[in-house]
Amino acid sequence: MTRPACLWDYDLDERDFQALLQGQATFGRLDRDWAAAVRLLEHAPYHEIVRRLGFAAIVEGWPRWRHRLRSASRRRGFDFLIQWLPEHHPELLATGGAEPHPG
Repeated sequence: MTRPACLWDYDLDERDFQALLQGQATFGRLDRDWAAAVRLLEHAPYHEIVRRLGFAAIVEGWPRWRHRLRSASRRRGFDFLIQWLPEHHPELLATGGAEPHPG
């Protein structure tokens, strides 16, 4: 199995990382909040974040994860997304759906 790019310094493969993100596994201090906030939200590209978590999980977890992001620009970006989604695409929060198209 391959290792996700955001895990360059951990010996976790794709299956282990996905289990962490889904809350189905923990490895020592590594749990869903660590996988989502510290690794995925901080280091992965936007499309990968949405693919792995979905919009509903991002909005739901953001209050727990926000303080763990070191990047101020990432925090601002997700703050905007968390506010924008319910106003402009609430259907994505009900389904966890795909990324909205501009326009």
